[in-house]
Amino acid sequence: MVRKAQTQVPLRIRRLRRSELPENTVTLARYLIGKTLVHDLPQGRISGRIVETEAYPVGDAAGHAFRGATPSIRSLFLQHGHAYVFFTYGSCFMMNISSEKAGVGAGVLLRALEPLEGIGFMERRRGTDRLLDLARGPGRLANAMDIDKRCDGVELCAGGRLWLGASIRRAGPIGTSTRIGITREVNRLLRFYERGNPFVSGPKRLRE
Repeated sequence: MVRKAQTQVPLRIRRLRRSELPENTVTLARYLIGKTLVHDLPQGRISGRIVETEAYPVGDAAGHAFRGATPSIRSLFLQHGHAYVFFTYGSCFMMNISSEKAGVGAGVLLRALEPLEGIGFMERRRGTDRLLDLARGPGRLANAMDIDKRCDGVELCAGGRLWLGASIRRAGPIGTSTRIGITREVNRLLRFYERGNPFVSGPKRLRE
């Protein structure tokens, strides 16, 4: 049985410096497993451990940056460590992190979080008290963390409200697999996840 985290005081989470982030898409996607995503809101802090990512490196036909820069995806071409938020399926936002040097388009999609703080706020936003489903999947993640187009282009290693933090505990073994829900370059092993973590999305065979 998964129990809700009981946090009476804010967790002590150290902000990551950009110099700590790998300037390489695939390396960054793996590095982010176990790190923390934090959103400091007027209502309080919400946070979660990153337990699943997907890499969309330079030249990847499945990536949004494949055909070059446009105004709508300019954040993917910022220096690594910026948020790229887009609306998809006509229903939800998703968040990537820019992953290369400035001017080079590539990103890491955040696919799932293990909720840590602000769980009541996440439940109200998601309309469910099922802990496992609060941030399992990229659309749910963005909704639970109150991430929308206003967060596009935010520098995640600066002093803003939305930021990346260091791990609060060591990540478990990291698995790799093909990515989920794409139709191009489907055989590349560019999905990373904490093996056995119940908050990871996808079918059971892609979580073990």
